[in-house]
Parts: sequence; structure tokens; C-alpha cells
Amino acid sequence: MKVVILAGGFGTRISEETILKPKPMIEIGDKPILWHIMNLYSSYGFHDFIICLGYKGDQIKKYFSDYFLSHADVTFHLQEQKISIHQQNVEPWNVTLVDTGLHTMTGGRIKRIQKYIGNNPFMVTYGDGLSDINIQQLVDTHRTHGKIATVTAVQPVGRFGNLNISEDGSVSEFVEKPKGDGQWVNGGFFVMQPEFFDYLAGDDVVLEKEPLETLSENGQLVAYKHSGFWQPMDTLRDKNHLSELWNSNQAPWKKEIDQSE
Repeated sequence: MKVVILAGGFGTRISEETILKPKPMIEIGDKPILWHIMNLYSSYGFHDFIICLGYKGDQIKKYFSDYFLSHADVTFHLQEQKISIHQQNVEPWNVTLVDTGLHTMTGGRIKRIQKYIGNNPFMVTYGDGLSDINIQQLVDTHRTHGKIATVTAVQPVGRFGNLNISEDGSVSEFVEKPKGDGQWVNGGFFVMQPEFFDYLAGDDVVLEKEPLETLSENGQLVAYKHSGFWQPMDTLRDKNHLSELWNSNQAPWKKEIDQSE
């Protein structure tokens, strides 16, 4: 099953970084967040990726065009104009990079890559969010219910602490970062049947509007509830938080890839 990653937006809410690079190339630790997302899927055996490019997409193309050599020991035979590869340690990925337009909306980007999917189920996620979601369980859930689409539902951590205050004014409980108000929100990590393309009319279609709303009205959208870690990288503060988790070896999304597959 192929994994489609939406990586073409402008990332205006984290413009401190995106003025120079596309949002998916912002580094968490020493790796772009795009690499972290792909590593998560690959740890569950999903190695085929289609990346929807847009804003500064040439930087993502260059990253992958240089990827093999940058992760290998090499000898350059200058007179013979040859390169000898001695050792390489790269992931077992097949990566298709597609220019889906500078101003194309999220649904439109997915529509543009239809020819690379064919008549097969596929997954979709955003190029700016990390989670410890069990991808295999997500796929199994989708296969079980038989509907057109599955969306991962999450409860984001509250931005401010909660205080439980007694009548006399004393604080009986303080929770620094509680879960949200009980509402589930779209956390990305979709699984789609190929029929989903019929709900995408063109470049101006926003994935989160007409397509998903129509599927919901038709009883064709099912939620996979994920109660574990989930964190989008919307702001510089989010980026710094994710980097701190990674650098301190406390990243919940960190997974090892089985290179023998």
C-alpha cells in the first residue's frame, strides 16, 4: 500500500523556518520532519511513498537526489570518471516526487497523483505531524469496516494548564498539559479506497472540506481513535518541543526499520 504525503503548503505559521525551506524539510534533530514521518510508516513495512510537492519542492527533490551518496562511503575515481560505493546505509524506500502545483489545495494535490495509485487502497498524511500511532492497526481497521475512508482521530494536548479550584479558592489539582476538552480532531493518517478520487473535483478542493464532509454525510467515513502521542509542527514552539524530545531520546514516534524486508 502506497503512502501519500502532503508536502506542498507554504507553512506560513512557522515562517521563521519556511522563508528558507519547505515545511517538511524543517529538521527535528538532524533529520527533516519528512524523514521522521517516512520512518514511522517504513517501520511497519510500508516503504512506497508519493510526495506531493509545491512550495520550494525543488529542495525536497535535491534532498532525495543526494540521499544515496550522502549516506554511503564512496571513492571518486576522477580520471576514470567513476564512483565506487563501499558501504551504504539507506532505508528501503521507493520515493515518487510529484509537482502538484504551488497554490493547489490539499484535495487537489491528492487528485493530481491518482495515476501513481491506480485502483488500489492508499494512505495519506500531512508532512508536518508526528505520532506513535500503530500504522498496521490503522490499516487493519480500515480493511475491516469496508468504507471508503478512515481518518485518525486524536485529542490534542491543551495549550494551557488546568486548575481545579475549590470553593475556598484553594487549588485541588493542577494539570500542566491536559488533553483537550474531550473532542476528537482530525489527526491525519488517513486510509482511502481508490473510490475516494471520485470526491476530488480539481485543484481548488480542500481535503478537509467537501470530500470528507460528503463522505461523513454518506456514512463512508470511519474514525480510528488514537489516544497516544500526536503533535503537529505548526509553530516554532512545536518544532522546538519535538526537537527536545528527539535529542533527549524520548521521542515516542521513534521506530526501527527492519532492513531485512
